[in-house]
Amino acid sequence: MSLLDQHQRPLRNLRVSVTDRCNLRCAYCMPEEEYGWLPKKDILTLEETARLVEAFTSLGVRNLRLTGGEPLLRRDLPVLIELLAANEAIEDLALTTNGILLAREADALQRAGLQRISISLDTLDPKRFEVLTRNDRLKDVLAGIERAREVGFGRTKIDTVVMRGTNDDELVDLLEYGKRVEAEVRFIEYMDVGGATQWTPERVVSRAEMLESLGEHYGEVTAVDEVTAAPADRYRLPDGTVFGIISSTTQPFCGACDRSRLTADGTWYLCLYATQGKDLRAPLRAGASAEELAAILREGWGARTNRGAEDRLEGVDRTSWLASDELKQDPRLEMHTRGG
Repeated sequence: MSLLDQHQRPLRNLRVSVTDRCNLRCAYCMPEEEYGWLPKKDILTLEETARLVEAFTSLGVRNLRLTGGEPLLRRDLPVLIELLAANEAIEDLALTTNGILLAREADALQRAGLQRISISLDTLDPKRFEVLTRNDRLKDVLAGIERAREVGFGRTKIDTVVMRGTNDDELVDLLEYGKRVEAEVRFIEYMDVGGATQWTPERVVSRAEMLESLGEHYGEVTAVDEVTAAPADRYRLPDGTVFGIISSTTQPFCGACDRSRLTADGTWYLCLYATQGKDLRAPLRAGASAEELAAILREGWGARTNRGAEDRLEGVDRTSWLASDELKQDPRLEMHTRGG
C-alpha cells in the first residue's frame, strides 16, 4: 500500500531530474540571459540516483519520469535507465525531452529499457521556434519524434505550452501533426512557476478557451471518461483522436496530485511550487541505509500538505511566482532544475 500524505494522496509518481543544464532557452522557462548552475560535485552519480529511487519505490512509487533541464545532455543516461529498468517495482519508466538530441539517442534509450517518451514541441513554425527557444533546431526535434516512432516507442506524447499571442493559433496544426506521427498531444496552460519571470495572467489560454477553439474547427469535443491521477484531462475529437489538456493554472488538480520531484543534486520537493526541499544527498553520502532513507521519505510525505497551484489560484493579485533576483539566489527554484 502506498504511503499517504495529510490529504490522503499516495506517493506514486516521482520525477527525477538528471541535470539542470539545457540546450534551449524557452521563453516560458528560461527567459533570462544568465543562470546559476548546480555545482558539479553535488550532482548525484548514476548509482546514487538509482539508490534513492529504490528508497522511493519501497514506499509505493511505481511511475518514474526522467527530466532535466534536458536529460539527454546527461552523459551515460542509458546506463542509468538500465539500472532503473532493473527495479521491478517500477511499472512505468518515461522521459521528457526537448527532442534536440533524440534522433541520435532513441535507439540506445529503447535498448536500455525506457518505455515512453514525451517531447516538448510548442510550434511547427521554424521562425517562431527560433524566437521561442533562441535556437533554430526545429528540424532536429521533428527528426527525433520520427526516430522515436521508428525504433518502437509507443504511447509517445507531445507537450505544448500554449501562450496567448504566441502559439495559440497552432492548436489544430499541432493536433494534425500528432495524428501523422501517432503521438498524443497535450496542451499545457502557461504556468507561473519556476523561471517564468515573463508570465502574466493575460497570456494564459485556459482549457475552456482551447476546447471552444477546437470545437469550432472539429465539431463536438467529448471528455474521455476515466479515473486517473495523471495531470492531463483527456478529450476525443469526432474522428476518435484523443488529446489532453493540463490546466494547472485555471483548474488545478492538487487534490489528486501524487507526484514529487528529485533534483539532480538530490533535493526532494513535494510540490512544484515549494520553495524548500529536503536534502537527500547528505544522508546518502553519509552512508544512510535503505531503511534510514525510507524513514526520511516516510516522514516527509506523511507530513505533506502542499496544494501549491490551488493556493496560487486563490491569490488576489497574481503576478509571476518568483522574481529573477530570488531565482538567482537559489537555482533549485528554477523549473529547469527541478523538472516539469
